[in-house]
Amino acid sequence: MRNIRLLMSYDGTGYHGFQRQPEFHGPTVQGMIETIWKELVGEEMTVNTAGRTDTGVHATGQVINFRTEARIPEDKIPKAFNSLLPRDIRILEAQTVPQDFHARFSTRWKRYDYFIDNRPIADVFNRLYTLHEPIPLQVDLMKCAARLLEGKHNFKAFSAAGGVSKTFVRMLYVCRIQEKEGLLRITCIGDGFLYNMVRIIAGTLISVGKGKIQAESIPDILLSEDRKRAGVTARASGLTLSHVHYGDESPFVVYPEFCPIEKNSNH
Repeated sequence: MRNIRLLMSYDGTGYHGFQRQPEFHGPTVQGMIETIWKELVGEEMTVNTAGRTDTGVHATGQVINFRTEARIPEDKIPKAFNSLLPRDIRILEAQTVPQDFHARFSTRWKRYDYFIDNRPIADVFNRLYTLHEPIPLQVDLMKCAARLLEGKHNFKAFSAAGGVSKTFVRMLYVCRIQEKEGLLRITCIGDGFLYNMVRIIAGTLISVGKGKIQAESIPDILLSEDRKRAGVTARASGLTLSHVHYGDESPFVVYPEFCPIEKNSNH
């Protein structure tokens, strides 16, 4: 019985999230993967995932694992999957991993990126992967607010109802905004994320950019643990799961461009 780890990407537009749901909800990424595997090798299996992305959320670096008795060589698995999968789901890599590897519980940290199209007229080709916000945003204020979210905090104010987490304390190593030609990218790297946490962070930062929330009020919002104090939950289409990390390297080793000057890089 081998334990297989897959690196995958998908356009979440047409899926009712990653996690398998009753069929009447619509197709899911997990349901598609498990169905295709049965077609390929005649074996039923259940995948574990690093992150149960919601309806409409995308991934360029999702990781899953499953156990199988099938003898198909690991280097043939991506091509086999991709020959039957719809074109909006791709298996990028496959490898055999130790039996104790679990896509979710072995994770050390994750990176999510939220994209905002801040141009007056939305880019036709980015419309499925961004939130269009035509009102000019005060990006400098958003950047200040984002940096105030970095660190170890109780993020209950940035968690939607319906999550299963028992504790709300998380380490957010990176919360940065980069802007290029009207396209904003909010990058969040943390040791774990609460339900809708990144989308609520994005909605809050957008409110800062509109002057509806003051940047300097971020610490008070965190301390309040009051969801009503933070911004709205930004639309799912702007969110992408970009990377899941399992090694010992810190995020600042993998992404040195985010290394804080005033902090130890091993933080």
